[in-house]
Amino acid sequence: MPINTNPTIRQRRLARRLRELRTAAGLTYADVSEVLGSDRSKIGRIENAQSGIRLPDLRALLDAYGVTDPAQRHEIEVLARESKQKGWWSRYSHAVDSAYAAYVAVESDAGELYNVETHLVPGLLQTPEYTKALIELQVPDATAEHVETQITVRSERRKVLTRENPLQLWVIISESVLHHRVGSRGVMKAQLESLAEDSRLPNVQLQVLPREDPMNACLFGPFVIMSFPTASETDVVYTDSSTSTVYYEDPADVDVYTTLFRRLNMAATNVNKSRALILDAIREMG
Repeated sequence: MPINTNPTIRQRRLARRLRELRTAAGLTYADVSEVLGSDRSKIGRIENAQSGIRLPDLRALLDAYGVTDPAQRHEIEVLARESKQKGWWSRYSHAVDSAYAAYVAVESDAGELYNVETHLVPGLLQTPEYTKALIELQVPDATAEHVETQITVRSERRKVLTRENPLQLWVIISESVLHHRVGSRGVMKAQLESLAEDSRLPNVQLQVLPREDPMNACLFGPFVIMSFPTASETDVVYTDSSTSTVYYEDPADVDVYTTLFRRLNMAATNVNKSRALILDAIREMG
């Protein structure tokens, strides 16, 4: 197979899973190369997400690693298959960059998502009008087609909240988000009203961190923690800025963000009081 010099996060998840299984089984590259009848470099490429893996080879590895549970084997085979597949977002490749597409792919795989936002309404909870106003601010020279495509992609992403097994979304936003106006007064008011309604969804937990709370000093920027249905799979943390996108997959790094989220969860107001803060912000707008 050709060497993949730019693996997606999905491919890296599969590679990490296979590496963890080999290590748990106490096998070396040399041991595995004998199983596959290949050289050691092939195993290295697979575990570094530089190369995909054929289904017969994958099944041989799972046998060698002692993975006998049918459900677990199926989950890994699905992950291997989906790591090479393109999703609905590929239809918008002309307007969606590769980093954003990679994020959407992982978001669609997640079973739980923990999102901290410091200045803006989270993408999954944005109204089309809010998204439009935001893009026009961030990209002043954006074409009407580009803006419309971005709105469509956001709307498609939102379907994870209403699918058969909906994403469990836990959001913590700074109170300043409620008063940081994006677009016209009407656009912002409608966004806050939508946010209040979304906070009532059974799979959405929305908390507001009050402006005066000392924990605001820990808000260095937005971040997302994504957990997957397979309990044995490590969580992934996503952070971005105007110049870079970073995924943290090492358990020690993930723990740092998980601990921060828990602290923010304790500091933020509960769901009912958070909804009351949103409704207060709506009333203040008149």
